[in-house]
Amino acid sequence: LKIIFPWYKSIWLLVKIQYTSHVELGSTRTEIKHWVELFFCVKVIAMNSHQLLEKGRRMGPIMGHTMYYKRMIITLQPGYSISPLRMKRT
Repeated sequence: LKIIFPWYKSIWLLVKIQYTSHVELGSTRTEIKHWVELFFCVKVIAMNSHQLLEKGRRMGPIMGHTMYYKRMIITLQPGYSISPLRMKRT
């Protein structure tokens, strides 16, 4: 039995010039492609998306759900890459 951690697939996809990201549920593929190309100055050749299952959350007698979002897998043209974003420490 092989255990695969959720972040393992994201690291494995970096070798194929593919990046993963969580986006809002209402975002369209063309909007996300346009935003990625403008913000990171790269060329996107393919995008795959899937909606994750919602998880129930109970707050006393009220049953709710966690945030809704989609996961995007973005494939870049060869020769392009996205540098990691670093947070500035204060």
